[in-house]
Amino acid sequence: MSETNPGTIVSADKADQERRGLMLVLSSPSGAGKSTIARLLLEQEDNLELSISVTTRPRRSSEVHGVHYNFLEPKQFEKMKEHDELLEWAEVHGNYYATPRGPVEEAIQNGRDILFDIDIQGTFQLYEKMREDVVSVFILPPSIAEMKSRLHRRAEDTEDVILKRLETAVGEMKHWSEYDYVVVNDDLERALGNVRAILRAERLKQKRSPAIGPLIDGMVQDLEDALKGGA
Repeated sequence: MSETNPGTIVSADKADQERRGLMLVLSSPSGAGKSTIARLLLEQEDNLELSISVTTRPRRSSEVHGVHYNFLEPKQFEKMKEHDELLEWAEVHGNYYATPRGPVEEAIQNGRDILFDIDIQGTFQLYEKMREDVVSVFILPPSIAEMKSRLHRRAEDTEDVILKRLETAVGEMKHWSEYDYVVVNDDLERALGNVRAILRAERLKQKRSPAIGPLIDGMVQDLEDALKGGA
């Protein structure tokens, strides 16, 4: 009896292991709740890590260096920019924010997904450099009244800063249509579930799984060989 050829076996694990990582971008006007959604995503999703931005903004009392941001002096920031070490950068309310290039590119190549909690300026710069790797989600509050209430409850900014954030929100919200997805955060659990569904679907896109094509080609060849053998 001749030995049966097992043929090509498509392994979901193998496809996932060889998958190219993605950049999940969350943006929103201040007070929409994206930071809370980002935190819960990191707690509940495997293979998802936060891109730690650098900033020249003074550290808030509730923030930890290296966890929330890497806090830099303006001279340090300028040096990184001059050496092309930043994937994106933006000036917000008189302070600079940026994403270091090296850690992100390494993670994506190794199949790890990176979460970005950044504004629209940073998002559009990522579009320019790595659009195929970016999945962008714009988080909206259920109403302006609720957004203002959340900013006041946060109790981290002065009234002048809150006013500036609200003024900035006008321009930000006009760019909603340039994002891949829009999620309204009227219910945190539902909004989180929607973002997780987006992440799962994007991970399955064929363009992120280079191993799938060769595996399917092998299966087709096995089928053709089997049909020839049975003829």
